[in-house]
Amino acid sequence: MPLRDYGVLTARAVDRQREGGVETPHYQILLRGEDGASFRGAVNVLSQEAPSEVLYLVDEDLRHPVTTSLEALGPGWHALSAQPGAANLDYVRANLFDPSALRPLPADASGPDNDLADVLDHYVQRAIADDAARVSIFGQRWGPEPTTKDKAFGFLPGDGVHDVHMNQGNDGQFVRDDGVWQDGGLLLHFPAESRWVGIFLAFQSQSWHTDDTTGHTITTDGPPAGGDEAAVRILAAMVNPVGPAPERESVLIINASPDAVDLTGWQIADRAKHTAPVAAGPLAAGATLEIPLADGAQLGNHGGAITLLDAQGLKVDGVAYTADQSGREGWTVVF
Repeated sequence: MPLRDYGVLTARAVDRQREGGVETPHYQILLRGEDGASFRGAVNVLSQEAPSEVLYLVDEDLRHPVTTSLEALGPGWHALSAQPGAANLDYVRANLFDPSALRPLPADASGPDNDLADVLDHYVQRAIADDAARVSIFGQRWGPEPTTKDKAFGFLPGDGVHDVHMNQGNDGQFVRDDGVWQDGGLLLHFPAESRWVGIFLAFQSQSWHTDDTTGHTITTDGPPAGGDEAAVRILAAMVNPVGPAPERESVLIINASPDAVDLTGWQIADRAKHTAPVAAGPLAAGATLEIPLADGAQLGNHGGAITLLDAQGLKVDGVAYTADQSGREGWTVVF
């Protein structure tokens, strides 16, 4: 079953603590709400499933429609239902980043800048030092616990967020936590720089091809979608054509591989998972194809996501665009 109480907490980071000497160490963040309430963000830095090193990716300049959704929500805790189009994170469907760029790091190692706790510390310390910075932490909430002091920072009542990592495609006992649109992560906003930093975490035992309803693993075959290994990629999209609706939106793809690829049964999906068919037949090596979206999928002018699916419904590639990118009528958005 999915996480019991998924959502996002946006608050100020005021302290942090590296946890060592335990079986499942966490990087602990003390957060303070606008009303003075305290919360703890418990971020996994070691997996209970082998391989134990956690995968991570940091986007130093995150540009994705989720940041607009977060700003609209404002500070505090916000429960989020499992659906697209809101502030939810989904590592497979929201096209937040290229999964092939994730890298494993040990939880804690001697020396500077060589473990996951060091990576987290770098960005959290920046947020602590900046009074205007806010941290949005996605995951499952626990508490408030009126009679239980927080184990890391000692505040009362105990309250916080954990499962700050990918929460689908799990293995073994953690299959029970599978779901869609309920992934964890950290988004840090630095207003003075007009910058969002995204920190995304996953376990090496998790699958990147998951069911659209349950989040359970469909197949473990093949690498994550996207990246340099993808044979067919999304190059560009005409999101906001000139003229009134209905507009002639389209997506441009390329076969980057040295061999022809049969596109029969392939589809383009939008942020809400509405689909449009790709023209059947082979796409020659190095060739491009423009896919009109006259029916089905629609590309909103306020930011969105575009996903390329193969005949089995598995993600081949995915991109996202912001309202700023799509706001200029008649301009092609290039990815």
